[in-house]
Amino acid sequence: MSDTSVKAPSPDGAAVPANRNMQASNPNGTGVPTYFRKGFGLKSEIQSELASDYTGQLVDMLKAREYTLTADDLTIRLAKEFGFCYGVERAVDYAYQARKKFPDRTIYLAGEIIHNPHVNSKLQAMGITFLMPVDGRIDFSGVKAEDVVILPAFGVTITDFEILRQIGCVMVDTTCGSVLNVWKRVESYARDGFTSLIHGKYYHEETRATASQAEKHEGGQYFIVRNLDEAGRVCDFIEGRLSADALMEQFRHAASPSFDPVRDLNRIGVANQTTMLARESLAIGELIGRSMTSAHGEEYASKNFRTFDTICSATQERQDAVVELLREPLDVMVVVGGYNSSNTISLAALCSETVRTFHVEDADDIDPASGVIRHRPLGSKEEIESPDWLAAAGPLRVGITAGASTPNNKIGEAVGRIFATRGIDPKTIR
Repeated sequence: MSDTSVKAPSPDGAAVPANRNMQASNPNGTGVPTYFRKGFGLKSEIQSELASDYTGQLVDMLKAREYTLTADDLTIRLAKEFGFCYGVERAVDYAYQARKKFPDRTIYLAGEIIHNPHVNSKLQAMGITFLMPVDGRIDFSGVKAEDVVILPAFGVTITDFEILRQIGCVMVDTTCGSVLNVWKRVESYARDGFTSLIHGKYYHEETRATASQAEKHEGGQYFIVRNLDEAGRVCDFIEGRLSADALMEQFRHAASPSFDPVRDLNRIGVANQTTMLARESLAIGELIGRSMTSAHGEEYASKNFRTFDTICSATQERQDAVVELLREPLDVMVVVGGYNSSNTISLAALCSETVRTFHVEDADDIDPASGVIRHRPLGSKEEIESPDWLAAAGPLRVGITAGASTPNNKIGEAVGRIFATRGIDPKTIR
């Protein structure tokens, strides 16, 4: 057996092990490995293809020049941490390797590999079929034992994993290590009788997968809050200002199927979707902790409340880099990344507090010819177009950053289009 493979969990352990590092063969008895988490040893063979798809010359120039490019009276400043993180690089790398390893097999992807339309369209062009969730569920009925299914960087629920294990197909697991760390935390909460209060978006793939980890232990419960305001509603219940019925009327869609606030909010452990705004995750933990203390006393809270910072380091680094950049005088900020990318939205939220900010999904949203930028305002679900978003003349400083799922070539293209909007040919920048 290749050392890049690990086996699927045994039938009596249907829940996904926290580290998923198991060694065995196909449950159908073929002796062929069905679970891969460490790639296929084909990195060198797909490296040139990856490089041609995702490198950006202007980004390399920015990094070499202290993240600054100036032409005429336009200066562009790039945040020092941006774009692809290790987990995203690994996920995309493994997807390319899977196509190389299994050229003649049907390959499916359980949702999107990451939240970036450019990357996902590349994979579709390689013949990888996306199985998109409907109402939070993925239909695997068309998957056969001889097929390959790629698990995305966000992970999948323990139910989805067990369905695929029963099918006996090859699974290529690209789940990010930072996500796995949160899973371990949630599983430990459930094991010890704590409800996992998760800061995240209840409909997001990662949050659904994380919440499902609570179900590994009998009676395990979860409750999902989107922001501080929603966490405040939980505190209202804990401190007796809100009834259980009123709480569940608002959050039934974001809680375990059998959730009972009276029973399940006595012992709480806080976790989070790894790509949320870090300072808000920490603030939610502090808020819930204070509420537990206020309602039950310090001794009780010390035994029945837990919180840990599980924001991934890459998310934190990109947010910190943006905060540092925003200390400089900037006229405009451009954030590049998928509209459904939580870490990109968090970056846009930080920027919007300080400077006029445009969140674009792709470099193509910047049209130099018309001077129009197509973008999605913070909190909106619709794109709008803004003409004359860059002043036609006079000194201008533009900041730029990108979410962890945005490749360098798209960042570089955005930089080029910003220069072109001011009538500067990016090819002349040396």
